[in-house]
Amino acid sequence: MSKPETEITFELALEQLEEVVDKLEQGDVPLEEAIAMFQEGMKLSKVCHDKLSAVEKQMEQILHADGQVEVTSFQEDHKE
Repeated sequence: MSKPETEITFELALEQLEEVVDKLEQGDVPLEEAIAMFQEGMKLSKVCHDKLSAVEKQMEQILHADGQVEVTSFQEDHKE
């Protein structure tokens, strides 16, 4: 990753992650390079997850501060 995790945008992290996945799916990457790319992909995936979690918390705070909308966890909606 060219930028520290705190400076990279969600969109850029997702774009870089998609590039890593595309290269790995081609299957013609040497093993050592594939391992390094996989590790990079995992870091990018964590960045995306962390940024989405932060936005979810921020939205919950905004909705809660308004007092007119009941906040439910996104995860609760998918339990079956």
